[in-house]
Amino acid sequence: MPPFPRKFQRHEPLHRRNGKIRAREVRVIDDNKHQLGVMTLDAALQLARDRQLDLVEVAAAATPPVCRIVNYGKFLYEESKAQKGNKPSGGRMKELQLSPNIDPHDFQTKLNHAIEFLGDDMKVRVKLRFKGRQKAHKEFGFEMVNRFIAETAAHGKADSTPKMLGDRDLNVTISPLPRNQRGKTPRATAPPSLSHHSQPVSKDSTITSAQPGSQNMPSQNNKS
Repeated sequence: MPPFPRKFQRHEPLHRRNGKIRAREVRVIDDNKHQLGVMTLDAALQLARDRQLDLVEVAAAATPPVCRIVNYGKFLYEESKAQKGNKPSGGRMKELQLSPNIDPHDFQTKLNHAIEFLGDDMKVRVKLRFKGRQKAHKEFGFEMVNRFIAETAAHGKADSTPKMLGDRDLNVTISPLPRNQRGKTPRATAPPSLSHHSQPVSKDSTITSAQPGSQNMPSQNNKS
């Protein structure tokens, strides 16, 4: 009998990197996990070359795709090590709802919540619901969800591209990155804010309580 012919399957690489990245523009995170913004692929590759590191695509589903400047061998090692050592999230998941015309302040609030949940090893399900005439312009909803994925790329990775469930719900699930690959959460790095009424007080200063009618009174030492 003739031997069975071998079938060679072409396997997609685990991560596209350097010259294998196909997008013209990418959102870049540097080796210190700081977001550098959106730039052309050529500019991102040049940054990686200048630092003698690799440009690795970590969120291909985002628009534009998110890439990190890292040492690829070290990146794979840390990823493998973290996956073995990470505690399972126990199926914990939080859901956040967006809208195609969400207010910028509300978007930032939802984004901060998502980053906190990912920092607590929780998955985040993002749901965007189209209402009325919004169904005729679903591209705005996809743009909003892809932007959300890109903004959380330093903390989590989308399990798949955003997909429609039914006629009006756009969904995507974001899973937390391994702990040693996550960016710092805002709550851990933000300094305590001072109220606009409060002022720093030195150790040598004396605090006195203001009495009614005592404002703008001249000092006794400034007699004319």
